[in-house]
Amino acid sequence: QVHLVESGGGLVQAGGSLRLSCVASGGIFSTYGMGWFRQAPGKERKFVAAISVRSSVTSVADSVKGRFTISRDNAKNTAYLQMNSLQPEDTAVYYCAAKRAAWSSSGDDYDYWGQGTQVTVSS
Repeated sequence: QVHLVESGGGLVQAGGSLRLSCVASGGIFSTYGMGWFRQAPGKERKFVAAISVRSSVTSVADSVKGRFTISRDNAKNTAYLQMNSLQPEDTAVYYCAAKRAAWSSSGDDYDYWGQGTQVTVSS
């Protein structure tokens, strides 16, 4: 059983930056693909970014490409989402997720989820 805890969310003005962290415990972090997803009020959960077990492959949604970067530090059991040039449409609850072996852009493929962290971007 893998336990994921996100942090780093908050309120930021448009154009600002935040870095989200996701700390994992209870499993072998380096064997899990990691993903970030977000869900805005009244909307479906959407893929944001994912990273392979050794960081050799990353994928970022078109809506955040060039602004968001996913990374991981296997020695610290932590995944990160660096978010720059934030816009009001980025406002959502952000979730990290872990998946055995290969990463995926589909939330249905993930085995473990964190509780989420709120990101609010004011205009």
